[in-house]
Amino acid sequence: MIVIDIEASGVDYQKCSIIALGALEYEMPTNRFYGECRIWSGAHIQEEATAVHGMDEATITDPNKVSEAELVRSFLEWSQHMGDRTLAGQNVSFDRDFLKAACIRAHLPQDFAHRTIDSHTLAWMHIVKRGLYPPLDAQHRRSALNLDAILNYCGIPEEPEPHNALTGALSHAEVISRLLHDQKLLPEFAQYDIPWQT
Repeated sequence: MIVIDIEASGVDYQKCSIIALGALEYEMPTNRFYGECRIWSGAHIQEEATAVHGMDEATITDPNKVSEAELVRSFLEWSQHMGDRTLAGQNVSFDRDFLKAACIRAHLPQDFAHRTIDSHTLAWMHIVKRGLYPPLDAQHRRSALNLDAILNYCGIPEEPEPHNALTGALSHAEVISRLLHDQKLLPEFAQYDIPWQT
């Protein structure tokens, strides 16, 4: 399983560009990938996204950075040998769709499946199976289980800001391990106890 996190110049995978990609192989978590790229020419930049990842326009258009196509090619090469290339993460359809769109733009073949493992769903199910109620955003009448809420539920502090794609991928992998196996996975989170085991 590949636990992935993408930072992008906005939320629309057809109009916006990948700017950073972080990932790790769940079965061998020391096998990690991180890279940043410049946006593709004409890609939209949304201010809301800039506030999340903290990279300004000069940084994401830096001509010295690799292109989105080069970044994605490197990621595909990194992941090619893995026995299970199912994508996993928080709201991972976002990452999957950006990855597929980047491959199409770059004329790169990719064989990632449509099916994914979403930590939101795992956390929601874990909470319900314990007889608890998942947090609800009453104003919008939808789940309030964002990554920070899931991290807190799993005994881990909120993700540092601005967001970093590799830090995000590590966070996703750790919560997936705790939710699925009741086990810690990464040394970066070893000092944090699993709340439902204490």
